[in-house]
Amino acid sequence: MLKEMLQPIFSLIPQVKSPTYRVPFKEKLKWTGIILILYFLLGQITLFGLSTNAVDYFGQLRAVMAGNFGSIITLGIGPIVSASIILQLLVGGKIWRLDLSRPEDKAVFQGTQKVLAIIFTLFEAIVLVLTGALSPSSPELTWILVLQITIGGILIIFMDEVVSKWGFGSGVGLFIAAGVAQQIIVGSLNVLSSPTSPGVPAGAIPHFIYSLTSGSPNFDLLIPVLAVVVVFLVVVYAESMRVEIPLSYGGVKGARGKYPLKFIYASNMPVILTSALLLNVQLFANLFQKLGHPILGTISNGRAINGVAYFLSTPSTYTVIFTDPLKVLIYAVVFIGSCILFAWLWVELSGIGPKQVSKQLYDMGMQIPGFRSSRAQFEKIMSRYIPAITVLGGAFVGLLAFGADLTGALGGGTGVLLTVGIVYRLYEEIAQEQLMDMHPMLRKFLGNE
Repeated sequence: MLKEMLQPIFSLIPQVKSPTYRVPFKEKLKWTGIILILYFLLGQITLFGLSTNAVDYFGQLRAVMAGNFGSIITLGIGPIVSASIILQLLVGGKIWRLDLSRPEDKAVFQGTQKVLAIIFTLFEAIVLVLTGALSPSSPELTWILVLQITIGGILIIFMDEVVSKWGFGSGVGLFIAAGVAQQIIVGSLNVLSSPTSPGVPAGAIPHFIYSLTSGSPNFDLLIPVLAVVVVFLVVVYAESMRVEIPLSYGGVKGARGKYPLKFIYASNMPVILTSALLLNVQLFANLFQKLGHPILGTISNGRAINGVAYFLSTPSTYTVIFTDPLKVLIYAVVFIGSCILFAWLWVELSGIGPKQVSKQLYDMGMQIPGFRSSRAQFEKIMSRYIPAITVLGGAFVGLLAFGADLTGALGGGTGVLLTVGIVYRLYEEIAQEQLMDMHPMLRKFLGNE
């Protein structure tokens, strides 16, 4: 019933046309590059009528949300991810019954996500402007400011769709990686003077060299840079960890292979979704406070100072462990627990759960040596591994993101974690696409024609 009601709404929203052919490697590279350049250009378009008193309430999550504060894309991917959270909870909790293995149900899911993302874009724009986070320079510019932010948010939604259909990976991942990479490069190598310290380089490495030449070396300046390197190495190592299930092809005697189950099985989506959830806690805390009911806590100068919002705000330095250990403990439990929950939901809704993987392998004629060739047997064996690595992988990325945030890593610890994972998977996809273009027979054999 609900699906039929939504169809007329879907028809009113513009769609990015899906390719009717296999998109070649060079064309995917072209569209990915175009969208990336457009993203950086939009980030340089400042909001007309924005007051100089604007406060970035989500500065600690800015890298994860891939938005440039004060620009037309201030909201970044926040609305897209917020819409995804609601739908995952509805579908994963069986409140809205959709079978995402069916193309028609998957189309309804994607259409609903786009509608919700547009609604969230308008809602977040109104909340940020009316609560004073993005206050206008004069009252008559209030709705013009809302309109600019909304247009920027909708552009991000369609740019994400272009990348998903015509480029490599997803726009969500691409924008996060681009934003964090920019922060790392500028934060570590910027030789221009710091606004707060004229004559002193703003970048961590030039600043450290400056401190050396001045006779008072400050090694603390290198901690954020070293944290980036450590997180990079840990994530790359974790990405290479996997459980390999031996397989044989029933139709060809002696044909054997392995089915790899990565340790970080749910990818980096649990961290993205968890970060978006925490951002919405801060957003609603600010909204309720402006309405005179600070039920989620009090916000002062863009920072939560008490209540739920305070305990769920990202700790950005390891010193918080000593000054407020209770906050760190509560934040860690909620953050890691949410990562585990979203990892499980993502696996179920993405079609990579035990049931779906078993069906796929069985339909391909595969079997596990030493076991009966049956779909039920496949599912029984996959159920031993996939739920376990989903929970462990979700907990691991949650713990790593939490720990990286405490180091104050450039680009944000969570942002660095996500960027490394995104770039690693992007590299794998590009390498696979290039291989397919070089060997058309391999493409036909794997059914990617």
